[in-house]
Amino acid sequence: MDSRPAIPEWALAALADVYDPCCREKGISVVDMGLLRSVAVTDGHARVELLLTSGWCPFASRVLSEVEEAVAGQPGIDSAEVEIVWDEAWTTDRLSESAVQKLRFLPAPTAIPDRDAYIAAHRPQQTGHQTQEASR
Repeated sequence: MDSRPAIPEWALAALADVYDPCCREKGISVVDMGLLRSVAVTDGHARVELLLTSGWCPFASRVLSEVEEAVAGQPGIDSAEVEIVWDEAWTTDRLSESAVQKLRFLPAPTAIPDRDAYIAAHRPQQTGHQTQEASR
């Protein structure tokens, strides 16, 4: 059972077109990345909590600004603040199914009946020189 607080639908819709620059070309939004931890509104002021995939993210301030602008532009929201939270680590289980599929470089393990044959068929071919070097 998921114990995460529900994110309001209006916030999900508002942030569906906000991207971490590293994922923009793949079409994976901050929503699909699972970066939103919570969105709460009190008296027209929205407070958004975000997780980062890495504490070293060079684009953190850009993402924070874009999230704040998107939320602040919603009806009934007079102001917004975005805070990065550090008491919870981001993990890949937060990815949406769509993001998982877009980030998958290999087929699902259940789709490969013979793992060894798949690996052998997709291993780069070695030249005679490489084969001789590898056997030394």
